[in-house]
Amino acid sequence: MGEQYFETRPRSTHRPGRFAVTIRGHPFTFQTDAGVFSGRRLDRGSELLLAALEVGPCESILDLGCGYGIIGIVAARLSEGGRVVLTDVNERAVALANANVNANGIRNAEVRTGDLYEPVADLAFDHILANPPIRAGRVIVDRIVVDAPPRLLEGGSLWLVARTRQGADSIRVRMAKAFGNATIVKRGSGFKVLRSTKPGA
Repeated sequence: MGEQYFETRPRSTHRPGRFAVTIRGHPFTFQTDAGVFSGRRLDRGSELLLAALEVGPCESILDLGCGYGIIGIVAARLSEGGRVVLTDVNERAVALANANVNANGIRNAEVRTGDLYEPVADLAFDHILANPPIRAGRVIVDRIVVDAPPRLLEGGSLWLVARTRQGADSIRVRMAKAFGNATIVKRGSGFKVLRSTKPGA
């Protein structure tokens, strides 16, 4: 069942897969499996988020709920000299993300196992990236948004993608409440990419 991708140990029978894709001019290959989100191809939400993403060199980035690692791995390639941490509660996803980090020759990323921000409680970032599991419920999305500001450096941004029909506009309202700002930076195929920035000093 698809909803198992946000469980710690998916019960889905393994169905290993692999696909190649070019993103932002860079070629990538990803191993996938059943029991992880969008286990056969690059999903449209992540594709839109990666098209909108603006990261610079030497920046610190968190891929929250990384799945098999596509968002964090692309971000690591885009941020020369940066540091990326990928986290997921799903142990199958973490294993895949680790394999994909290595397979794509990514040297500036690491994968940690745990629920949301727990694995990075000691860190703060320039960017937090999330394609949240809407089906996991509003409580999870609220935690992603509300707990983001303390995990961001001043001027840092939370980037989040959601389907318009699955509450993107209400998520934007919650982001604006948490940060004092929330912008739609890209839209397409029924999705919106939202960005909130932590005010500086």
